[in-house]
This record gives sequence, structure tokens and C-alpha cells, in this order.
Amino acid sequence: MAVDDDVLLKNPFGFELAGVVVNDSVTREAVTKDQMRKFLKFIHDDNVYCKYYEVVYILFHTGMRISEFCGLTLRDIDLENKVINIDHQLQRTSDMRLVIESTKTNVGTRKLPMTEDVAQCFRAIIEDREEPKCERVVDGYAGFLFTDKNGYPEVAMHWEHRFNHMVKRYNDIYRVQMPNITPHVCRHTYCSNMAKSGMNPKTLQYLMGHSDIGVTLNTYTHLGLEDATDELRRMEDLENARKELEKNKEEKPISQKMFRAI
Repeated sequence: MAVDDDVLLKNPFGFELAGVVVNDSVTREAVTKDQMRKFLKFIHDDNVYCKYYEVVYILFHTGMRISEFCGLTLRDIDLENKVINIDHQLQRTSDMRLVIESTKTNVGTRKLPMTEDVAQCFRAIIEDREEPKCERVVDGYAGFLFTDKNGYPEVAMHWEHRFNHMVKRYNDIYRVQMPNITPHVCRHTYCSNMAKSGMNPKTLQYLMGHSDIGVTLNTYTHLGLEDATDELRRMEDLENARKELEKNKEEKPISQKMFRAI
């Protein structure tokens, strides 16, 4: 090599690649639970954006990709069994054509269980959905949850713009600014919250539709001091509860019925 031959004094590329290449899977920061609650309350109470509350809540509490959400049709929502069927996504091509594509990864095809709150949000969306004058069909799919004034299903760009406007309106009102929140931030926030709650990584991988569990595990390594402190306190509380239970067992008085007269 040139360095070994004294042609160069120092190898200009003598550094660890990991220290230079940024892992962009965590560049979109999740918001805190407190920020999520404040943002949801703001949307819920706002006269203009309250009509989007259910969508924001669903994205924060399911971790769906926005293209997956946009592709949902009425038949994909099973309110009776509280299941969301995800086996496709809606995209708009560079020449403005709407197309249905398979999910982003092979494991992206999945069925998501719904909490009761999420089910209520979907129920409200379906009840408020106006029947379009002309039901548009995209690659054999019809009955999309949200359509534009021409009856075409809305795509990710519509929701990206709405989120931008909602965050701007929030920051115009409140002194403490809200960080940038996008549909993908909602997805990352859900993943982060589930990781903090102690969910099994394989279960979380399934819910997120990650093909590589390394992407899922990266969420666990992205936790900070506050998360570590909360986890230690939780473990301490569990240990104290266990000790208290054992103490109560030891101090339990012996019943007279345990002894028989001879």
C-alpha cells in the first residue's frame, strides 16, 4: 500500500466506516408520549382539523405505513373481529397514475389486531364516509376510505400536506413548539412506544411488517436515559411487590383449623 511504501504519510480513508455512514432507519425521530397526547388533543379540539383526528389516532396506534392506510378499503376493515387486513398499498406514479402495489416487504402482508379505541375510530370514519357519485376502481380495488372531490382515493401526499398544516397551526398557537410530525413519525412513534412497553421484538417485527428484525431491534437500541430510568423503576416496583408478597406469606397466621384435637 502507499502508506506502507511511505508514498503517503497517512491513509486518508483510515477510519471506521460505521462512524461515517449514518443509519437512516432512525433519522426520523419518534415524538414522546406527552407530545403525542398534546398533538392528538389539539387535533381533537381544533375546529378545522378535528375531522382528521381519527386518522391521526389510527396512525399513532397501529404503525401502518401511510401507503398501506391509503390502500385500505371497506372490506379490509373487520370491525366484528377487530382485524385490519393489509395485503396491498396505494401509490401514485410519476405520471400521476394510481396503482395498487404489493406491500413494501414480503412480511408486510399481515393482519393487524385493533384495540377498541382504534376500532371506534374506524367505525367513525366508515359512518362519516360519503358515497362517491362514481366509485373509482383502481386495479380491481374499490371502496377506499378517503376520496377527493373527483372520487379518486387519496394518496400519501394528501396526508403529508395535512400533517404539515396541522403542525404549523399548532406551533402558531403554542409557545412550546411541536417537532415535525409526519405519517412516518407516527409509525416510528408506535414502534418506539411498543418497544418501551416491553413487547417481544418478534411480535413487534410482525406488527410493523419489517422484513429485517435488525430494523426492529434498532428501535430498542434507540432508547435514552429517560427510558432506562423508567425501566429500572418498573423493575424496582416489581421486585418490591414480590418481596411484599413473600413477606405477607411468611407472616400469615396459622389457622387453628390446621390442628386436630387428639
